[in-house]
Amino acid sequence: MAMRISGSTMRRNVRKVHLWLGLTLGGFFALLGLTGSALVFYQAIDGCLHPEIRVETSQPAPGWNSPVWDRALATLHVRWPDRKGNWRFEVTGEPGALPVRYQPPHAGHHDRRVMVWLSPDGRTILREAVWGEYLMTFIYDLHMQLALGETGHAAVGWIGVGLVFLLATGLWAWWPRGTWRKAFRYKHEGSLSRRLRDIHKLAGLGGLALLLMLAITGAMLALPGQTGAVMAPILGTAKAEPAPHSSGRTGRQVPIRQALIAAHAELPDARIAWVEAPGPGDGAFMVRMQQPDDPSFRFPHSFVFVDQYDGQVLRVDDSRQAEPAVLVTN
Repeated sequence: MAMRISGSTMRRNVRKVHLWLGLTLGGFFALLGLTGSALVFYQAIDGCLHPEIRVETSQPAPGWNSPVWDRALATLHVRWPDRKGNWRFEVTGEPGALPVRYQPPHAGHHDRRVMVWLSPDGRTILREAVWGEYLMTFIYDLHMQLALGETGHAAVGWIGVGLVFLLATGLWAWWPRGTWRKAFRYKHEGSLSRRLRDIHKLAGLGGLALLLMLAITGAMLALPGQTGAVMAPILGTAKAEPAPHSSGRTGRQVPIRQALIAAHAELPDARIAWVEAPGPGDGAFMVRMQQPDDPSFRFPHSFVFVDQYDGQVLRVDDSRQAEPAVLVTN
């Protein structure tokens, strides 16, 4: 009898924890869910809001050996000769405008960047916008860091941890003590509060696996340091290597096309996703590529770095040879 009372008390306490977690974090869950859903259609929505970048062309999408990349870089240098940072071209694989990001020297990933779209031939600037100052990038920052910088980025991670506890306590509170058939039952003839409770129960059970996956992976992405510490005893520590430097600091930069050909020779089965042309100094070309078994189309996990002055390959980061900890986080 004492054990039954203890079990009932535990279940009651778990329900209270579940309730207060939902009341405290529910608004954040809704916000992250809505913004995340919008970001799935990020490029399509942005194109609808800015028709100037929705251009039709009979030209194929530029590839490994296309002269468009160097022509586009020359257009950018003529338009903004004082910008000495890196220009990062996205390779969409589809005909149309060329999206480019300008990364100022010494800027971090979440710092303010300038976004530019060029005509398909790389000769004309179609649009310029500052990251965070137009709708879709504001939504991105809201989803990633609640528009609060690094503090918000960490907060999103801990909110994800809270969601895991919310789901776990909900499952615990629901776990049937009697027949399983009754636990899955929806009472059509019940009161409004009973029907709402049944809908909440069945919706939670139906989405449990997906919500757990989203919460855990989202928390891992937002809390990389804590994730690494947890995985280290099992998978080892992932080594983050800085980007290599070119052989000199001055000289004539080789064409982007030459850097792409060198990168393609290293990973011939890969698809090009991004190419970054460095500014003056000892930076290197960075070519980001998708291997056939890499599930990430837009942000794949293989890189080739090429010396900007002599076109020699400096380093190859092949996702197929990544350490176990890196494979999990990827």
